[in-house]
Amino acid sequence: MTRHLIDIADFSAAEVTAMLDLAEVPLADLPRPLTGQGAALIFEKSSARTRHSMEMAVIQLGGHPVFTRGEEVGFDIREPVEDVARIMEGFHALIAARVYDHSTIIRLAAVANVPVVNMLSDHSHPLQAFADALTMRQRLGGLAGQTVAYVGDYNNVARSLAEISARLGMHIRLACPIGFEADDAEIDRILLLGAASVEQGNRPIEMVVGAHAVHTDTWVSMGEEADKEAKRQKFDGFTVDDAMMDAAGPESIFMHCLPAYRGFEVAASVIDGPRSVVFQQGQNRMHAARGALAFLMGVET
Repeated sequence: MTRHLIDIADFSAAEVTAMLDLAEVPLADLPRPLTGQGAALIFEKSSARTRHSMEMAVIQLGGHPVFTRGEEVGFDIREPVEDVARIMEGFHALIAARVYDHSTIIRLAAVANVPVVNMLSDHSHPLQAFADALTMRQRLGGLAGQTVAYVGDYNNVARSLAEISARLGMHIRLACPIGFEADDAEIDRILLLGAASVEQGNRPIEMVVGAHAVHTDTWVSMGEEADKEAKRQKFDGFTVDDAMMDAAGPESIFMHCLPAYRGFEVAASVIDGPRSVVFQQGQNRMHAARGALAFLMGVET
């Protein structure tokens, strides 16, 4: 059966761990399951990290990445999403898409006979979550029973981080402004994925106490620039600063999926300081993508 990477929740804890293990296999020891094959990389939303990490991951697995802009396929404008999937699967060993609407990914996967990979949607960002977990594991060791805190809007990045943290048995803390929280059903869902615990609150400095890793994300996503000032007012007090990191503890690490806006969601002294691992985290996007793609192509650890 063809496996797709749509959301972290679609995979068991053992499968998530297998992908992380594959991400750390030295290149010299890794099979090349994409040798002589192509990978369609479709970008409705642009991204430097996602494009570079995915292209290099495909190359490292022996394949040939084909970058395609969203307007070149024109989902539901030039042709239906389903027609794009059926054509692309004849050219490529896998289809990956970075889209605005999560339903586009669902529709691609519903008809494709090759793996479909979600490179980002408005609902989730699983490849980022794999890089997050890989970085935490490298820095903190075994993650079961450790505490991860996320400060900010419960968005696509937060959802995927919560899913992978739950699968790995972590304690999860969500510090979200009023009106930007996860609802009760979402909290229950994350618990059922295996989280040691899930807490949510509106006082970030309290929610990060004792956290081994503190994450945040931009307050204004691509396409929301007009809301920047309004968001800043609603997120007052949610900037991850030195006081917040001190509350987390001296061994806590700071993480951000980038791009970051210093003085908004994070203080410059934090993201550029000694507890920040954001560049290791960003570079792990390539290794995490390679591990995930290798798993989908049938490589075993």
